Amino acid sequence: MSVVLAGSLGGCRIMHNPAPTPTMTVPTSYAGSQDSASIGDRPYRALFADPNLVALIDTALARNPDLRIALQRIEVARANFGITQGALLPQVDAVVSAGVDRYARYTLNGVGNFDTNLSENITGPNVIPNPTPDYFVGFRASWELDIWGKLRNQRRAAYTRVLASQEGRNLIITNLAADVARFYYTLLALDAELEIIRENEALQQRAVELVEVQKAAGRVTELAVQQFRAQLLNTRSLEGRVRQDIVRTENQLNALLGRYPQPITRGESLEKQQLPPVVAAGIPSQLVRRRPDIRQAERELEAANVDVAVAQAQFLPSLNLTPYAGLNAFRASVLVNPQSLALGVLGSLTAPVFNRRYLKGNLRAAEAQSREAYYGYQRAILTGVSEVVTSLKGLENFRNVADLQTQEVTVLRQAARTSDDLFGTGYATYLEVITAQRSVLDAELSLINTKQAQFLSLIDLYRALGGGWQ
Repeated sequence: MSVVLAGSLGGCRIMHNPAPTPTMTVPTSYAGSQDSASIGDRPYRALFADPNLVALIDTALARNPDLRIALQRIEVARANFGITQGALLPQVDAVVSAGVDRYARYTLNGVGNFDTNLSENITGPNVIPNPTPDYFVGFRASWELDIWGKLRNQRRAAYTRVLASQEGRNLIITNLAADVARFYYTLLALDAELEIIRENEALQQRAVELVEVQKAAGRVTELAVQQFRAQLLNTRSLEGRVRQDIVRTENQLNALLGRYPQPITRGESLEKQQLPPVVAAGIPSQLVRRRPDIRQAERELEAANVDVAVAQAQFLPSLNLTPYAGLNAFRASVLVNPQSLALGVLGSLTAPVFNRRYLKGNLRAAEAQSREAYYGYQRAILTGVSEVVTSLKGLENFRNVADLQTQEVTVLRQAARTSDDLFGTGYATYLEVITAQRSVLDAELSLINTKQAQFLSLIDLYRALGGGWQ
């Protein structure tokens, strides 16, 4: 045994505690602001004022299949934690066994039993029969004493993964609330586009009627009529595409809600929806403590470090106890006799010798997984900070773009009215009228897309800050 222990202890370093989780360096602020307030701390009911959107998020959190899957993953992690807890305790089995052996005459047991039966002290039920039955009723146990902390570390890793699975659930909630909001505001934007297209269709229809009258009066040619009709047909085709986009978006949103396709109830139009007057992101150090994917990556890193400690402890000898207690006899008639009581315990100290290549491979794999978890943790923080900055800048930039596009739409609408008047008096060509109408339509659609982008930037910022899972 001394040779085995020396060979085992000589090739490993005892590590009682796993490596601590490293501290990641993060910027002191996002854009020079040191305000600790953050919209990520606000519940989605407080951030989104539209009751229809809040109701949709509530439905998604109650019925979304991915969220239900995440809950089952938590249950699996809890079950694994229960298994590791049981490993620290003795395993006790109730045993009822019966067997029979016929010993050959020229064996130790055969000669020994024959010689024993010749003794004058062996009479009645003490005579050993041949074949020899063996009856046992009692308890047998096995218990590995956790002298190196291996089992406790396994329990610790399992518990940390329970916490990681809970953070995974929070991550799904955050993404789910953001996705529902994104689809909802996309629907509002498509509704606004459809309304704009219909208004322009009505204007273009009147323009077609006007140019037909002018053709009848000999003021324009058939070419002008065809150009106006082609523009009207093009606008109508846009309406068809937008309608299909609405159907697709509604169905994608219904899938998140865990239900079959059906109409989505909407609130006020996108033009009437208001962004929060003040949007605060807090400071990056809060992001590490709040964002679920960062918290999950940190838990996974902790568990991976514990796994390394467990893999190192596999090189060390293990101490096992196997006690038993029960009634044991070779005659069933005396099995319940108090003198049939049998007690015993066996202790063994074992260490790996010939399977060290397997243990070394297991240790290398655990160390590689620990490094992978570290890089994943680092990536989660980098991604989180980058997403917050992008969304903050997006809110600011799209607000400026929306102001400029609003002025552009006002100017182009006036230009379209002017071109109509000039065309009616012969001072503008039909191509100028068509260009003005097309420019108004494009500008109005671009303004709607920019307003949509403002709300999507707000949603992305809320998700990037880890909001929605309270």
